[in-house]
Amino acid sequence: MLSKKARNIALFSVIAVLFAAVGYWNVSPESFLDDKPVAQVDENAIDYYAINAHSVQFLPDGKRQYEMTADRIEHVKVSEMTLVSKPDLQMYRGTTFPWHVQSERAEVNPDGTEVELIDSVRISRTDEQNRNTLITSTRMTVFPQKQYAQTEQAVRIDGAGGTTTGKGMKAYLKDGRMDLLSNVRGQYEAR
Repeated sequence: MLSKKARNIALFSVIAVLFAAVGYWNVSPESFLDDKPVAQVDENAIDYYAINAHSVQFLPDGKRQYEMTADRIEHVKVSEMTLVSKPDLQMYRGTTFPWHVQSERAEVNPDGTEVELIDSVRISRTDEQNRNTLITSTRMTVFPQKQYAQTEQAVRIDGAGGTTTGKGMKAYLKDGRMDLLSNVRGQYEAR
């Protein structure tokens, strides 16, 4: 007859062998060959952000190129786009009479060459002769390095003694020239 100690060892050995067999069955080499689901990537994941941002950029000659403030700036990791809340930009271009650009929000492409202004877009300027120009639209694309803006949306231009409206616009900010593309209407004060 086996002693009590020998029976316990035999019983534990049988249990250990059963666990090893069940473990091998569940973790067989074939289970590693199954396709595993790919982890989902959040397309809108923000990898960094700034609150109450303020930025100034200078030209090589030391004059201001632009000065920008924003309530919030968020950088989207996957697309490299930058989302801006309440952008407020003074585009000096080395002059003392900047274009003042504002909107509710903006999207900036990865290299900063294209800015999509969205909702309540306002571009204004007072020139050397104290003449005010105000351009408003719902959406506009600005190319800062080219000092150019365009839209396919309805546009209103207040200035030069009247109001001009149209659909679509190309604005050459360096020259102060704006080309309205269609449905152009004007209302001017007689002097």
